[in-house]
Amino acid sequence: MSRSTKADKARQLNAAHRLLERGVALPEAAHNLSHKFGLSLRQAYRYLEEAARLERPIEVTEATVPITLKLPPTTIRLLRWYAKSSGLTIGTIVARALEVFWNALGRHG
Repeated sequence: MSRSTKADKARQLNAAHRLLERGVALPEAAHNLSHKFGLSLRQAYRYLEEAARLERPIEVTEATVPITLKLPPTTIRLLRWYAKSSGLTIGTIVARALEVFWNALGRHG
C-alpha cells in the first residue's frame, strides 16, 4: 500500500472536519472515512481526533517538483533573508511571485 501524499492527508482531514461540523456521530463518521478513503477504522478515528482540533479546513496544496535555478548572489541573499524573516519557504515565495507575474501577464499581455 502506498503512502498518502500531503494533499491526500489534507483531503482526508478536511472530510473528517466536514463530518464533525455536520454533527455526524463518531462511529458513523469513522466508518464513512474508512470506506471513502480506504482507511482502517483506527486511522479514521485519528483523522477525526485531529480534525476536532481544527478551527477550519486546511488548504490542499498541489504536489511540488524540485527544480534548479541560477540567480544572482544578491537575489539569493534577499530571498533567503525574506524566507527566514517571514517563515515562508523559498519555494512558496517563488511560487507566489510567479503567480503574481502570470496574473500580470494575463491582464496586460
